[in-house]
Amino acid sequence: MDADVIIIGSGMGGATLAASLAPTGRRILILERGERLQPSAQDRDPNAIFGEGTFRPNETWLDGTDKPFNPGNYYYVGGNSKIYGAVLIRYRAEDFEPIEHFGGSTPGWPISYADLETDYQAAEDLYAVRGTITEDPTEPPHSGGYAHQPVPDEPDITELRHRLKRAGLTPCSLPLGVDIDEWLDGGQTTWDAFPNTGEGKMDAETGGLKAALRHDNVKLKTGCRVASLKTDTDGKISAVICETTNGTETLRAPIVVLAAGAVQSAALLLASANEGNPNGLANSSDQVGRNFMNHNCSAVLAMHPLRKNRSVYQKTLMVNDFYLKDGNKPPLGNIQMLGKITGSILAASSKLPKPLANLIAARSFDFYAMSEDLPNPESRVTLKDGLIKLDWQRSNWEAHERLVKELKRKLKAAGFPIVLSQPFDRRTPSHQCGTARMGDDPTSSVVDSFCRSHDHENLFIVDASVLPTSAAVNPALTIAALALRAGRHMTETEFVS
Repeated sequence: MDADVIIIGSGMGGATLAASLAPTGRRILILERGERLQPSAQDRDPNAIFGEGTFRPNETWLDGTDKPFNPGNYYYVGGNSKIYGAVLIRYRAEDFEPIEHFGGSTPGWPISYADLETDYQAAEDLYAVRGTITEDPTEPPHSGGYAHQPVPDEPDITELRHRLKRAGLTPCSLPLGVDIDEWLDGGQTTWDAFPNTGEGKMDAETGGLKAALRHDNVKLKTGCRVASLKTDTDGKISAVICETTNGTETLRAPIVVLAAGAVQSAALLLASANEGNPNGLANSSDQVGRNFMNHNCSAVLAMHPLRKNRSVYQKTLMVNDFYLKDGNKPPLGNIQMLGKITGSILAASSKLPKPLANLIAARSFDFYAMSEDLPNPESRVTLKDGLIKLDWQRSNWEAHERLVKELKRKLKAAGFPIVLSQPFDRRTPSHQCGTARMGDDPTSSVVDSFCRSHDHENLFIVDASVLPTSAAVNPALTIAALALRAGRHMTETEFVS
C-alpha cells in the first residue's frame, strides 16, 4: 500500500480532512493535479487577473447546448480557495431544514445545524476566522466566540454602515479568513478574486494543508491528475490511477477520499465506470452529477457623483435582512461587499474605456447579491466525447430579482442616486455544489451524513459536491466543517487498533 489514506484534491475539503487525520499518525497521501502558486508580478495585476485570465486553466468544458467555454475553476495546491474571497460564514440553522422559496422548496439535510456546530467552531479556529457573533440577528448559536476581532472597516465603509442603518438595514461584519496587515504588506489591493501567494489569506493551503504537513506522516504529491478509480470484486476502491509527467501511476490505500470539487469529483466518478458499475462509481442511485447548484449572483454598484470611495479592500460588510422568511415572504438571499472594484479591474473585465472605468470605480460602493439555487436532478454534470458537460438549469431567479430590487431601493434610500447591476453569467463559478448529494436513503443520495459512499465502503467524498442545498452564503466553512466531521468519523471507525 502507498498510504493508509489517499486524498484526491487539496482544496478546502481535502486539506481540512488531512489536518483532521494527521494527528492519528496514519500515512496520508494528498494528490493534487496542480502545483503551488509562486509569487509573481501578476499577483496584484488587475489586467493579468481579470483581463488576460493569467491564472485561469487552459481547459474547455461544454455548456448545456454543447457550446465550449473556459471554466473559471482553478487547479493549484489549495484549489479554488487560492482565489476566493475568504468569507468563512456558517450556514444559518434554518438552512438545514426544508424551506419554501419562490422557485420551489429545498429538501433539508440529513443532519441538523446542531450536529455540525462543534465542527463549525473547530473550522473557525483552524482558519483563524475574524468575526463577531453579536451583530447579525440571523446568526445561529455558537459554542464559542471568534478568536479574532473582525477585519476593520475602512473610513468610507464605516460611513456606509451608518447610511445602511439609516435606510433600515442591519449591516454586520463579514467573517473573514484574512490577516489584513499581512495581506496589505503584499500590495494595496483587495484579496477578493486575487491569487494568494503569501500568508495574508487563510485558504486551504495556508490553513488546513499547512497544519497537516507539520506532521511527517502527511505527504503532498503535485502534478498528479487522477484519471480513474478502480474497484475490486467486493466493490471497494482498489486503485487510484493518476497521470504524471513520468507517465501513468497506480496508487493504493485502504481508504480513498475524493475532494476534487463539485464538477471534477462527479466527472471522475462517471469516468470510472466499469462492468460492475456501468453508470459510474458511487452511482447506484443515478444521482452522481445531478442536482448541480451555482448561486444566483449579481454585482450591484452604488454611486453618488459627488462622493468618492477611497477604500482599498472594502469587503467587510454583509446584510442578511432578506435572508430568512419575513412573515409569508420566502427568503431572498445574502448581500455582501465585493472586494473593491478599481478602474483597472472594471476596464479589464468590462472593456469600458479606462477613463470612464476610473470615473465609475472611484465613486462606486460594490455589492455582491447572492440568492439560493435549488437542487434539480436535470441540472447536471455529464461527460461527452471526453469533455465535461455542465448543463446548469438555473432556478429561483425570481427571488434573486427581488433581492436585487430590494437592495437597489435601500441603496437609493441610503443616498446613492445611481445604482447599477449586472448578473453573473453561466460561465462564472459561484460556489458550485450538489453533484454527490448527502442523504440517508441510498436510492436518492450518493453519500451518508459522514460523507461515506453508500456504494463503496472505503470511499469518502468531502467537497462541495455533497451539499444537499446551496443555501445563500459562501460554502467554504461548511465544506471544512463537514470534512472535520468526516475525519472524526473515520478516526473512530477506521483507525481503531
